[in-house]
Amino acid sequence: MSSVQNEIDERTSLTGSNKFELLLFRLGTGSIQGQSELFGINVFKVREIVTIPTITPIAGAPPYSLGVVRLREQVIPVFDLPAIVGYKPQKEPTLMVVTEYARSTQAFAVESVEDIVRLEWSQVISAEASDVADSMVTSLARLDDDTDGSKLVQVLDVEAILQKISPMQAKHKDQLKTVDQTFGINLRPGTIILAADDSIVARTLMQQALEAMNVPYEIVKSGKEAWDRLNALAAAAEAEGKTIHDKVSLMLSDLEMPEMDGFTLTRNIKQDPRFSAMPVVIHSSLSGSTNEEHVRRVGADGYVVKFAAEELAATLRKALSR
Repeated sequence: MSSVQNEIDERTSLTGSNKFELLLFRLGTGSIQGQSELFGINVFKVREIVTIPTITPIAGAPPYSLGVVRLREQVIPVFDLPAIVGYKPQKEPTLMVVTEYARSTQAFAVESVEDIVRLEWSQVISAEASDVADSMVTSLARLDDDTDGSKLVQVLDVEAILQKISPMQAKHKDQLKTVDQTFGINLRPGTIILAADDSIVARTLMQQALEAMNVPYEIVKSGKEAWDRLNALAAAAEAEGKTIHDKVSLMLSDLEMPEMDGFTLTRNIKQDPRFSAMPVVIHSSLSGSTNEEHVRRVGADGYVVKFAAEELAATLRKALSR
């Protein structure tokens, strides 16, 4: 038990050094190049990897659903991940990756699981920066190999995948109506909420929520972009004889982002005298008490799991009231 706890402690300590661990797996061959590629997902999203048990097909299930399984007294939906991303396994998948995402649990069938690698977020670049936006890949991770040189891993956008298999728009729109009618958020005149998220789907839903709250905002695509933007706004404010607090009322950030993660961004903000009084709210799909504890340790003023517009509005209002 102590060795397991030590492994957990070591893994979670990576959040303090802008590092993370990536689970590598394969889904078969693609329809374009006809070759097998490496895909990845943050280990923090993975609950376990197991042999696929007996699957019960469900009548009227959404596209790409294989059915449900009973695992540890829980009924979990299983999805055909190769089909979702347009790949064809060379053999029948026998493994599934069980993930926890935004307070939900689901499993994805994969062809094979290759490895877990430890990377720095600086080794990850945004997929949008590589002109592959609107895909189900949020970023590309560079693996440095002594024999083969560098190779790229496609880091899957879980938000986009779940949006494809179980659209959230209808539920989100209902919540937006409640937000518009219930939650009034007043910012200091002339200020904005600066937000950062690397997922196109997440940014779209975040934009809709902030517009429903009637607050001015600006959204960037990574923690590094957010940090650079804060510094630029601080310089502009100083030139006007003002401070950053005359420009930005609150920082709203995802946790998993290329180049600089949300943990590092939050720590940078709280350790800089220019920004330390600025409220920081984390908006992440990494649910669970462990991640919430990490968020508190780096000094964030609030934590809300995607995508709950009502909870987001309440958390923002509470953080701003401080």
